[in-house]
Amino acid sequence: MPEVYIIGVGMTPFGKWPELGVKSLTAQAVEAALADGGLEGREVEAAWFANSTWGYFSRQDCIRGQVALRPLGLTGLGVVNVENACASAATALHGAWLAVASGGYDCVLAVGAEKMYHPDHENPFDAFYTCLDVENKEATFAAWAGVPEKVGLKLPPEALAAPGNRSVFMDVYAAMCHWHMGRFGSTQGQLAAISAKNHLHGALNPKAQIRVRMSVKEVLESRLISWPLTLAMCSPIGDGAAAAVVCSRDFLKRKPGAAPVRIRASVLMSGTDRDLDGEDVSQKASRKAYDLAGVGPEEIDTAEVHDATAYGELHQVEALGFCPPGEGGRLAEAGETALGGRRPINPSGGLECRGHPIGATGLAQVYELVLQLRGRAGKRQVEGARLALAENGGGNIGYEEAAMAIHILERV
Repeated sequence: MPEVYIIGVGMTPFGKWPELGVKSLTAQAVEAALADGGLEGREVEAAWFANSTWGYFSRQDCIRGQVALRPLGLTGLGVVNVENACASAATALHGAWLAVASGGYDCVLAVGAEKMYHPDHENPFDAFYTCLDVENKEATFAAWAGVPEKVGLKLPPEALAAPGNRSVFMDVYAAMCHWHMGRFGSTQGQLAAISAKNHLHGALNPKAQIRVRMSVKEVLESRLISWPLTLAMCSPIGDGAAAAVVCSRDFLKRKPGAAPVRIRASVLMSGTDRDLDGEDVSQKASRKAYDLAGVGPEEIDTAEVHDATAYGELHQVEALGFCPPGEGGRLAEAGETALGGRRPINPSGGLECRGHPIGATGLAQVYELVLQLRGRAGKRQVEGARLALAENGGGNIGYEEAAMAIHILERV
């Protein structure tokens, strides 16, 4: 496989930006990525543009990338519009990687931008229903509601109380928690340990949406969203964009001042109609990525994983092979996934604290890992980071994500 590199990255601060639209967010991230790589826009041959909700909120359903990139003067190039739920940005990077690896292009752009905060919309959470099989959503809800009985978990009284306004995915993640609690005995306290760790990391990240340290006790005492998940364990609604410039080895040779990071593996898979206890798409995709990169999970120094809730991180550290099944919560309690631990997870603060503008998330993970591999992450630097993994999942069908993307990056 030809060598493919990330030569430049850029990212906006994530947050609620009522004065900014998708075009302006895109411009900030792309201009930063080009400047980071010492590039001019005319050197970009094609672009993969990721976005999920521009059409839902503002009716820009088609030609999103062409519309967003035109004000930057990026016209005349090939533009691929990517929509793959929360995995959109990582899917865009996968497309860019394939295009360069095939020899079709030497320098391309992957960008993800999302505008989730709309004060004039009564309920922005309604957009998340489109990340399910909408014709069969009632069957999906019924399947997840039946999880506690299947695993013999007796829910506490507070789990039966009607929660407040929330994304439907918080209920999906809560059901996943119920499965893990029933099968392995994981606890709400372990989820709180993961969340408190991510609040510590997020407080060190100037681009994070939430930069407030929280103790385990404070996480547990925050408002209940969908038992066992409290507000502090859940990713917030927000806006933002992130971008990466991807290039070939030949192109890189013409840029002697660059600080490249190599893409050792890029894998995209969809979920399957598996049994509740069956091997999930994260396990399958990560195994393929490890094989492609020629490394094992024990060699990964740090990772950014899709923690739309704290349970997302607990599950992924197990599915990615960083610990045995059932040990993810105890790993966090022991401090092994915190900065200074054996393998820091989500040094950016993760989706819980960095934020989750869904069409930008996968490239925000890559932005963080490129900084880590360059040794430029400041107070949240993972010492000696050489190999890093990004896991970005999107949507839900059956008992797992509808889309899953894994990238393994290497310091050059």
